[in-house]
Amino acid sequence: MATTDGPFYRPVDDEVEVFQAAARRGLPVLLKGPTGCGKTRFVEAMAHGLGRDLLTVAGHEDLTSADLVGRFLLKGGETVWVDGPLTRAVREGAICYLDEVVEARQDTTVVIHPLTDHRRQLPVDRLGITLDAAPGFQLVISYNPGYQSVLKDLKDSTRQRFVAIELDFPPADIETEVVAHEAGIDVETAQALVKVGHAIRNLDGAPLREVASTRALILAGGLVAEGLSLRRAVRSAVVEILSDDPDMIRALGELVDAFLPQP
Repeated sequence: MATTDGPFYRPVDDEVEVFQAAARRGLPVLLKGPTGCGKTRFVEAMAHGLGRDLLTVAGHEDLTSADLVGRFLLKGGETVWVDGPLTRAVREGAICYLDEVVEARQDTTVVIHPLTDHRRQLPVDRLGITLDAAPGFQLVISYNPGYQSVLKDLKDSTRQRFVAIELDFPPADIETEVVAHEAGIDVETAQALVKVGHAIRNLDGAPLREVASTRALILAGGLVAEGLSLRRAVRSAVVEILSDDPDMIRALGELVDAFLPQP
């Protein structure tokens, strides 16, 4: 069943039950799935349903352990310690979500290891202390296994500490419901957008780094809700985002024309 309050999420399989079981045990969770398929919204919905605060960190190549744990900063002429989001979550019993964690430097992920086994502890070396995770703390990480290079992948020693949940773009009927709800458009328009999305995802041999995500379809639907034509919305939120190559844009445009209703 879809969530009725808080962040809207429509389950596809048993991902909600798996997450809830892991949460009851305090087990860390690894979310795998393509960009824009709803991983972040899923975590938001789970945190809301569990009544826990959620602290989200976007992974990037410059992310350091200090960004997660904390650092000393100058405030009012004094040096004070400021907790990072991971430390705050550990102290407060919140969920800490590390999005696209493999984008971070490999030495950064080492800091999470003591939190993902029986110890459930976070060493804060700069303070000379080790924090025990408060009840309710849970670590969730995500990544896109189809997008990452061999050099940017999770080590086996890290992966084996997590319960994995694989997410993907939902079936057409569920994706239509999600797009209609999130964009505030009618079901017929949402169905047309989803047909376009599925057509692009099923292209054979297309040199696209990404495909038309559920997120992109929602953005297109939002433009339609603001008065843009369906074709113009799809061109702006989907076609021109997926490629800069004129020939590919032209080909995608022809595909869109074939699947959208005639004006």
